[in-house]
Amino acid sequence: MKKHRRRTALLGVGALTAGLLLTTPQPAEAANLVKNPGFETDGTGGMPYCWEKSGWGDNDFTFETTSDAHSGSKAMKVSLTRRVDGDRKALITESTDCAPVVSAGKQYDLSLWYKTTTPDANITLFRHDATAGWQYWTDLKTLEMQGSWTPATVRTPEVPAGTDRITWGVSVYGTGSATTDDYTMDQVPDVTPPATCTGTADECANGRWDVLPTQNPVRSMHSVVLNNGKVLLIAGSGNSEENFNAGTFTSAVYNPADGSYKVIPTPKDMFCSGHIQLQDGRVLVLSGNKAFPAADGSHGYEGYKDSYIFDPATETYSRTNDLNDGHWYPSATELGNGDVVSFGGLREDSTGSVTAEYWSQAQQKWLALWQVNQTWSYWGLYPSMILMQDGRLFYTGSHVFGNNIPGTGSAIYDYNANTITQVPGLQNKDERDQSASVLLPPAQDQKVLTLGGGNIDSNPEAGRLTDVIDLKQANPSYVAGPPIPQGTVDLGSGPVPETGNQGKMYVSAVLLPDGKVLETGGGLHNRANPVHEASLYDPDTNTFDPVAADPEARGYHSSAFLLPDGRVMATGDNPGNGTWNHNVSIYTPPYLLKGERPTITSMINTEWHYGDTQRITVDHPVVKAELIRPAAVTHSSDPNQRFVDLPLSVDGDNVDLNVTSNPNVAPPGWYMLFAVDANGVPSVAKWVHLQGPQALSADTADAHVHAFADSLSGKVTGPGKKRTSVKVPVTISGCDRHYGSVNVCVPTVFPKGVKKTTASRCGWLRTNHYGRLKVNGRDDPLGLDPNKDGLACGKADVRKG
Repeated sequence: MKKHRRRTALLGVGALTAGLLLTTPQPAEAANLVKNPGFETDGTGGMPYCWEKSGWGDNDFTFETTSDAHSGSKAMKVSLTRRVDGDRKALITESTDCAPVVSAGKQYDLSLWYKTTTPDANITLFRHDATAGWQYWTDLKTLEMQGSWTPATVRTPEVPAGTDRITWGVSVYGTGSATTDDYTMDQVPDVTPPATCTGTADECANGRWDVLPTQNPVRSMHSVVLNNGKVLLIAGSGNSEENFNAGTFTSAVYNPADGSYKVIPTPKDMFCSGHIQLQDGRVLVLSGNKAFPAADGSHGYEGYKDSYIFDPATETYSRTNDLNDGHWYPSATELGNGDVVSFGGLREDSTGSVTAEYWSQAQQKWLALWQVNQTWSYWGLYPSMILMQDGRLFYTGSHVFGNNIPGTGSAIYDYNANTITQVPGLQNKDERDQSASVLLPPAQDQKVLTLGGGNIDSNPEAGRLTDVIDLKQANPSYVAGPPIPQGTVDLGSGPVPETGNQGKMYVSAVLLPDGKVLETGGGLHNRANPVHEASLYDPDTNTFDPVAADPEARGYHSSAFLLPDGRVMATGDNPGNGTWNHNVSIYTPPYLLKGERPTITSMINTEWHYGDTQRITVDHPVVKAELIRPAAVTHSSDPNQRFVDLPLSVDGDNVDLNVTSNPNVAPPGWYMLFAVDANGVPSVAKWVHLQGPQALSADTADAHVHAFADSLSGKVTGPGKKRTSVKVPVTISGCDRHYGSVNVCVPTVFPKGVKKTTASRCGWLRTNHYGRLKVNGRDDPLGLDPNKDGLACGKADVRKG
């Protein structure tokens, strides 16, 4: 709550203190950092001194200085009488004279008094980047409708690096008005004592990996964290033709609380299916493997049309209606209304599916083809499609197998307009096979990181490239990020340091509750040469910090994901010789070795609505809280992974959390709620259920969507001519099916340095533990069976070759 005499005193000495306020950041006990906080001093253009009109979109509006004030003689009233889109707001003027100076890494308490006649008003925040200039930062708090003067207080997130000033005010984005007065801004004092290391010095700097004593009983390449804290591990056949022919399809549920596994009967081969948590916490599993490739090359992998739902409560699968097409390796992205959209994958005839699929949350079924917008585009396999804050989808360029889509390799898809706009800047777009992409913390910042990747078909050394894009920009483009740190790679004779531009594909990227990203695992080549390296990416500084590496190989069919206790679990590895790594690793990040963890001691409830203010209590001070969507990851891909900031209003141990009003920022469903202290130490997560759009009624808040990336200059295409499929080579997985069983992957192209001789190729296969391989049929395209006895790489073959 603001002290009125503070505002009066500031006005009296404003001329004397202006220079002081703007030259150095003020401590919490200093004068209010807002100049003219009660609008008492007139300025120019019909606005008070240090305040300006702002906003965008198609709407009718008025700004007026009214005598209906909380204190003094003036207040600011912003009204909208008609709105199609956009907002209007009175902001602190974006100038060196008026905008408060801030310090990177600090937080600030913002407060004001208000009255509103609309539920569509919130406190919004902009920041000045010393390099990029003024830009939108985030929305902080939705204001409830109030007919009398009411105080509102909220704490900013930590100020990002490079920020020297901020400005803020109340945005009105629905018909009605907001009247505000008596603004204050104070820096939050540092109260948290330094962290105390509870491990070794190396562990406190780099974290620790532990290999669990109990192995994963199934060959799972799909990992889904359930809303009860358990983990669904889907194997299907586990990429085993023997299991497939026997009809042996499995899943397991892992319980982190006691380390136990429960094997679950699985109705179909869900190997390389798509999956996503629905709004109610059940898991939608779509398509999977209908057939393995034929030895004679007549067909490749085939995707079926079946779809299932896994219920965490009963731990059973039930069937839904069918998809319109087969989709082996499909995407799955939840929209802000709870619906799910899916693209890509292989059809029942091994060709590429150009059919988009749409799951209706209201009808609990896949919609018929005529009800789904179609561009008839082939997006590839597991195309990473991330939901943007305005409801469009950003294809990041991360995918699986071979080359990227034509064009720039990245695009924005507008489902409602049914248009695709190419986005530039992605480096080396055709070597981003099994790269990882994440919407960086917090989701409100709308920045995406893409890292690593290779190309299974051409099989070069995987790269170190990273790219970052800011989707808040009017015309966003990827820019090069820092290279992935190098680790060691096993080329067949034990680990050696990576050199040159060696990086990794099969990389996992995990959002952590301290706001950083763990990248871990990977391999240098197609299902070979594991890379041992891990690092923490900091979105604020755009840097990687190397940390302890997983001792286990984590290449093809591996995954890593966040557990509710703040640790990271890593599973799987399926090298080219067809074996499987059943060992499970657990990473304890450095933040869990910095002393006592905060605890969320109470919550009002676990059912949350958009625009809510939800109260929790904690046992020691926290500086931030967030919702993290639980993982549903496979093949380096989890496009729904996101970290949603919850701006704070703090009163001792009582912390009010301000929930976004935009379902596109936080699609409906179950989330892990973490509270984090000043040392980056998170609480154990509490599970909360964010209600879907049906919870949004006229007396709550509409989604507050800002105008970003609206005038893209890239090539725009609308619906194409209807086509039924795209021709795809049967070697799409980068494996030559003339040799060995289906789950064995002899590369179509050997790594650089392997000569095109039988001896050299067989030597590489021997080093990677393939053994002798049966030749399927009469063809021997790689020259591995010169004596034509039907077995590759025998002694006589090597002598002849």
